[in-house]
Amino acid sequence: MNAIKETHFNFEGQTNYYKGKVRDVYTIKDKYLAMVVTDRISAFDVVLPEAIPFKGQVLNQIAAKFLQATADIVPNWVITVPDPSVTIGRICEPFKVEMVIRGYLAGHAAREYALGKRQVCGVSLPEGLKENDILPEPIITPTTKASVGHDEDISREGILKQGIVSEADYVQLENYTRQLFKRGTEIAAKQGLILVDTKYEFGKVGDTIYLIDEIHTPDSSRYFYSEGYAQRQANGEAQKQLSKEFVRKWLIENGFQGKDGQQVPVMTPAIVSSISERYIELYEQITGESFVKPGQENAANRVETAINNALAAMEVL
Repeated sequence: MNAIKETHFNFEGQTNYYKGKVRDVYTIKDKYLAMVVTDRISAFDVVLPEAIPFKGQVLNQIAAKFLQATADIVPNWVITVPDPSVTIGRICEPFKVEMVIRGYLAGHAAREYALGKRQVCGVSLPEGLKENDILPEPIITPTTKASVGHDEDISREGILKQGIVSEADYVQLENYTRQLFKRGTEIAAKQGLILVDTKYEFGKVGDTIYLIDEIHTPDSSRYFYSEGYAQRQANGEAQKQLSKEFVRKWLIENGFQGKDGQQVPVMTPAIVSSISERYIELYEQITGESFVKPGQENAANRVETAINNALAAMEVL
């Protein structure tokens, strides 16, 4: 289905290339980043063997929409989005933490809570919560941003003690995180969704903090359907959700959590197709717009042409 699994371009003025878990990032003249959001998918910090058609387009277009919708809160790295799967922006020096914020007890936090832990990243949680319950107030549970391997939970105190981020900058990151989560929650509510938890990444140019990477996508966020949430919660039923958690649950049910010695289960065409459909469903649900699949032309060629044209228009080359 013409999925973009990986790219190997060589642009004029290119000074670096980085292959992340799901993104191929090209540095242009040490000033700009051309980010290709591929159709690779990762879970438990492992890149799965099969690409998911249209996933990259979903992530990139949702991120572009929300970055534009939050630019009044914090400036972001984006300069142009020349293709459904591509964003070009300014290079920022990234902070080495991911700002995770949770409004509900779900996912990783719920798994920790079920083990009897009542603190997550130094934040205390009350007794008596059930999985997917709303928290008394949103909590920030940051993680270290690992270049390789697993990201690790860390507390605010740990970040400041280790000097990972200065106190002044960290206070600003917390403020931005809460404001962004509030805006994301409001936008989701208009579409009949609950923004359960999400993560934000920030970088800096000079003294200015920028919002970088993607925001409010199914790779970085978890959503519940608001209709029927209270009833399902009261009945102890699983919540209907739109996020990557269903991929994690499928992997767990098939004996894989990214641990040594475990094998990724076979991703059949039916599984790949179902994951693709869920990503498209999220796009349409959260944006209120119909998802437009690209034409049948070679996806890699389309992306390469779009980047070249955009760089030329920016007079970078």
